[in-house]
Amino acid sequence: MKYSQKFGLLLLLSLILAFSMAGCSNESDADSENSDEQVEIKLGYYSSGSADEKMEELIDQFEEKHPNIKVTTQNAPYSQFFQKLDTQIAGNNAPDVWLSDGVLVSKYAERGAAKDVTGWIERDLNKDEYYGLDFNKDASGKYFAVPQGIQIGALFYNKDMFDEAGVDYPDDTWTWDQLQETAAQLTIDANGKRATDDGFNSEAVNQYGMTFFNITEGWMPVLKSFGGGVLDEELKNSVIDSEENKKAMEWIVDGMQKGVLTDPSDLQSFQSPMSPFPSGTAAMRIGIYARVLAANETGINYDVTVLPKGPDGKRFAPVIANSWIVNNNSSDEKAEAAWEWVKFWVTEDEVQKEWAELGEAVPVKKSVANSDLFLNSGDNTINKQAFLDSFEFAGTLDTNAVWSEWLQKFNDNINRAFLNETSIEEALQQADKEVKKVLDDFYKE
Repeated sequence: MKYSQKFGLLLLLSLILAFSMAGCSNESDADSENSDEQVEIKLGYYSSGSADEKMEELIDQFEEKHPNIKVTTQNAPYSQFFQKLDTQIAGNNAPDVWLSDGVLVSKYAERGAAKDVTGWIERDLNKDEYYGLDFNKDASGKYFAVPQGIQIGALFYNKDMFDEAGVDYPDDTWTWDQLQETAAQLTIDANGKRATDDGFNSEAVNQYGMTFFNITEGWMPVLKSFGGGVLDEELKNSVIDSEENKKAMEWIVDGMQKGVLTDPSDLQSFQSPMSPFPSGTAAMRIGIYARVLAANETGINYDVTVLPKGPDGKRFAPVIANSWIVNNNSSDEKAEAAWEWVKFWVTEDEVQKEWAELGEAVPVKKSVANSDLFLNSGDNTINKQAFLDSFEFAGTLDTNAVWSEWLQKFNDNINRAFLNETSIEEALQQADKEVKKVLDDFYKE
C-alpha cells in the first residue's frame, strides 16, 4: 500500500474514533444531566401543633442536602389527614411518603399500600443502631415502614401524693397486685377517707389511686403481663376467651369496683379521659412517652418507672412506633427519593437531636436516645431511662389490617364488664365471637 493510502486510512480511523468518543461523552453528559434533574415528591404528615414548624425546617434542610429532590407537603389534623389518605390510596394519588400512626402500619402493609423497604433497610441502615424497627416487621420478616419516633408505656406517679400518704414510690420490683394495694392507700373520697379506711365511699371519689384508659394506657398492658392478649402470634386469630384474660379482667374490675381505678363513667366527668393524672386527680397512670408534655405543663411533681409484673413475673410495655411509609404505587424514581427522606430522618444525628428537643417521642436512633440531650433534658428531670429499659419487654397492640375494627368490638364488650353491666365471662365470650367475625371477614374471605 502506498504511503498516501496508509495515511488516508489512518486519518479515517482517527475520525471514526473521535466521533465515537464524542458520542460516548455526549451520552455520559446526557446521563449526568438526567441524574441532576429534580424529582418532586409529596410528603404527608398529620399536624401536631408546634412540631409542624420544626418539620418544615427539617424538610428545608433535606432539600439543601438533596438539591435534586423537591418536597411538597400535605398535612392536616389527625382525623382529617387519615380520612383523606384512605381516599387518596383508593384513588392511587396518595403522597409518596407519609407519616403513619404506628397502629396503622399493618393496615397499609397488608392492604398493599406500603412499599416493602426490607432491601433498603438492609442496604442503608445498621439495625442495631435503632429502636423500633422490628415493630414494623411482618410474620415473614419483611419491613414496611421505618419509625419516626417511639411511644412506649411506663408507670407515671405523683410524688407529692405518695409522700402525703407515706408510702414508698413504685420501682421495678412491683407487681400489679402491689400497685392496686398502694392505689387503695392513695384513693380519697369526698369526706377525706382513704379506700383503706372504714366508711370509704367508692361512689364519691375525689382522688383516684390510678387512672385507667382504653387499650394502650389501660387494659392491654395488664392482659399481656397476665399472659393473655387479643390475637395470636400470627395476628389473624382471636385468643380473647382465655383463663389468663379472665384473671386480668378480674384484677381490673376489682379495682374499679373498689373505686381505686377509674372506670369509663368516672372519666366522663373530666375534660378529657387523659386529664386525671396531669390535673392532679389521680396518683398513677400508665402513660406513653408523649404524656410527659402534659405532666410538665401542669407542673405536677411526678416521676416514672417501668410497668409492674404479672402473676408469673411477665412484664409488658405497650409500644406505638409512628413511622414513615413509602407509597407502594409511587414510581421507582419517586420511591427512591422518598427513601432518601426516610434515611435522612433516621441516620442524621442533627435531625434526630432537633426532633428530640421537642420532647414528643423517644428518639429512634439509640445514640441520641441514650444521650443527655434526651435523658436529662427539660427543667423537670425524670427517670427517662425507664422508657428505654422498657424496650426489653415491649410489644405492639396486636395491630393488624383490621385493628381499628376489632378494637371497637373488644372495647364495646369489656366496657360493659367494667361498668358491671355484664359478667367478665360473658364480656370475653361475646368479644371473642365478634372479633373472630371481623378477622374472618378479612383474612378468610
